[in-house]
Amino acid sequence: MADVRKLLPFILKWEGGFVNDPLDKGGATNKGVTIATWRKVGYDKDGDGDIDVDDLKLLTEDDVLNRVLKPHYWDRWKADDIASQPVADILVDWVWGSGANGIKIPQRVLGVQADGIVGPKTLQAVNNADPRTLFDTIKAERKAFLYRIVERDPSQKRFIKGWLNRLNALKYSV
Repeated sequence: MADVRKLLPFILKWEGGFVNDPLDKGGATNKGVTIATWRKVGYDKDGDGDIDVDDLKLLTEDDVLNRVLKPHYWDRWKADDIASQPVADILVDWVWGSGANGIKIPQRVLGVQADGIVGPKTLQAVNNADPRTLFDTIKAERKAFLYRIVERDPSQKRFIKGWLNRLNALKYSV
């Protein structure tokens, strides 16, 4: 079965440290965690009575793994129950970067109800699919999704190269 600790180094490599790019729709981000996500986590790291960018700047790898990645993304895909690590990685990384689209589009590919909720039917479809074929199909769908983002909002074109580099860094291996 897949292991979230194997995905964490990939996430951290591509996310880097603190950024607050005004054109990034995620806003202030540290180690890939947006301020909106950190507020949902609800942890006032500096103890000053509010959850703000100062807290975000204090994130550790442990915070990313145990307070964000595992409970809010990995578990959303129920990835502990996915047999293939590369399939789990590409699915969770997509939901990490694009929210419910990272579940709904793969569900459509799998031929199950595209409701954004991973249940037994979705998991069964994932684990019954040929893992290499599923990985390649998900990768192609995600690439098309990224180009659609830029088509809808040309201001996002400045991010496409990085998004594609990240996607291309996800490799299938057994």
